[in-house]
Amino acid sequence: MSGPVTVRREDGLAQIVLASPPLNLFDEAMFAGLEAAVSELESDLPRAVLISAEGRVVSGGVDVKVFDAIASAQEAAELWKRLIVLPQRLEALQCPTVFAAHGLCLTAAFEISLGCDLILAAESARFGLVEIVVGLTPAMGGTQRLVERAGPGRARELVMTGELYDAATLHRWNVVNRVLPDDGFAEAAHAFASRLASGPTRAHSATKRVVRAALDGGVDAADAAVVGLAGDLFATEDLRNAVASFLTEGPGKATYVGR
Repeated sequence: MSGPVTVRREDGLAQIVLASPPLNLFDEAMFAGLEAAVSELESDLPRAVLISAEGRVVSGGVDVKVFDAIASAQEAAELWKRLIVLPQRLEALQCPTVFAAHGLCLTAAFEISLGCDLILAAESARFGLVEIVVGLTPAMGGTQRLVERAGPGRARELVMTGELYDAATLHRWNVVNRVLPDDGFAEAAHAFASRLASGPTRAHSATKRVVRAALDGGVDAADAAVVGLAGDLFATEDLRNAVASFLTEGPGKATYVGR
């Protein structure tokens, strides 16, 4: 792939990289590139995904020229109907997805991060849903995914104030999973995602399904789902080999191939 979004693959890990200096603004090229990248992953599923950005910031958000070009409410609705699918497609990928934020991460980029399983942030990273500056509310799923992670009160606060929040605050609020040092952040994020990519891929997929069942239907729904999901893992090569490795070599020696 070429353009502002590229996909790099290495040992089961697919890394989606945003690179449109200086601000990595989300314009048509960025949206189309991200859609194409997700389509590539859907057609050739990796064992884990890492989304990151190059440059000083993750993203300054949506290019306001996108909004200026919208002539009617109907056109706006069509745009959001198209874009709301992006985080949904990321959530549906049956492998772990990790978003790495090394700096400022606004609006669309923040919403994309919330569609990932895990968010890693550098100590100096800052996040914001600042759509109120143009009289808008987040329309790519950010608000509702903040409700899942941090609760409705925090979601209202982030969106209604339009303020910027540091990584430590969002870690306390269960939005960010881990805060890592600025120095060596890119390498640490890559190592973290690579470790997930080398793990039991089918088990990770089952975990995602159990979590989604719990979010959608509560504990009872997850209890019903996990029986079959965990049972099916006993038909996988990875589980069989890991059990054999445990019995002969002890824990922690198993290697996984994703089958």
